[in-house]
Amino acid sequence: MNKTLVQLRKRLHKYPELSGEEYATAKQIIEFVKEFKPTKIIDSIGGAGVAVVYEFENVGPTVVIRCELDALPIVEENTFAHQSKNSGVSHKCGHDGHMAIVAGLAEWLSATEFDKGNVVLLFQPAEETGKGATKVLEDDRFLNLNPDYVFALHNLPGEKIHSIIVKSSFFTATVQSFRIQLTGKKSHASEPENGVNPAMAISQLIQVIHTFANPNANSENFALLTPICIDLGEKNYGISPENAELHYTIRTWSGEVMSVLENKIKQAVSEISNTHTIKAEIDWFEFFPASNNNTECVGMIEKVANENNFELVEHPCSLKFGEDFGWFSLKYKSAIFGLGAGKHQPALHHADYDFPDEIIATGLLMFKGLITEILGK
Repeated sequence: MNKTLVQLRKRLHKYPELSGEEYATAKQIIEFVKEFKPTKIIDSIGGAGVAVVYEFENVGPTVVIRCELDALPIVEENTFAHQSKNSGVSHKCGHDGHMAIVAGLAEWLSATEFDKGNVVLLFQPAEETGKGATKVLEDDRFLNLNPDYVFALHNLPGEKIHSIIVKSSFFTATVQSFRIQLTGKKSHASEPENGVNPAMAISQLIQVIHTFANPNANSENFALLTPICIDLGEKNYGISPENAELHYTIRTWSGEVMSVLENKIKQAVSEISNTHTIKAEIDWFEFFPASNNNTECVGMIEKVANENNFELVEHPCSLKFGEDFGWFSLKYKSAIFGLGAGKHQPALHHADYDFPDEIIATGLLMFKGLITEILGK
């Protein structure tokens, strides 16, 4: 196990930052990689993002290896020495480990003599909110690198440690969230007939939206609708409220099914709000397009995994979580794969989760193999 990378991972874990605020994290990355003499370091890409570029002598393909900078607004339950020092923020998705793997490539690249092409180590901000990849892709400094291939990994608790999980086509779901705001009319609680209380509209919306679900993950029409938050009135027992909010996150495999689902929700909100003579507005946000894995890229991942004798797992269906890596797959040949984090590892986003350091070496070997497969021919 590379002790230097483990130490880096634990430092990153100790000082996590939320999406869009990862400037100190980016500074740690820059300080770490600059001793390995990259051709150039481009900072502040898409916010706090960093691109560490290695250019070799002759013209050839450009390979981007992408990881994420941000942490989550979760209070850490772990009490180990590298426990988060930033109150209410912690690395519960393993982005600290992903960064350590990608940063570890810098030392190898500085000593590797490819005769062509370029490698870009991309440390992307704001993955958790779905905003980071789009901002990176709006930055001319990244676009001018002209990527030919983009690869990423995500650690997967519940899968055998060191295993490599692959899937052609959609690796992760299309995901977005929405908020329904209802505005009625306030009245005295003893005279609700003189106002418009949104409670019944909220109640009906929950029931109708529930009928749109298709939880069968093996179906191409899979649709998961998870109620997240309901806000109605206040603890004042003399007032019949006028305002309410209902929040959901929704998941499908394809963008087409997502569009159909959006239209069903819009129609339900329109009909129910009209029935109750109540004003309704819908806001859509945190959109993650499905990560659509390129067949050629998946083939390379499978080849490298086999060459390293890693257990290869062909996942039968897409993963239900969102990943803004999907924005890269809309523009470039790309693929994201899973890295098994252990059968009994706490799940992603759980308060006691911690990235297993022993899989740093596995991730490094996979990315080294992919780069060599493309630039070493």
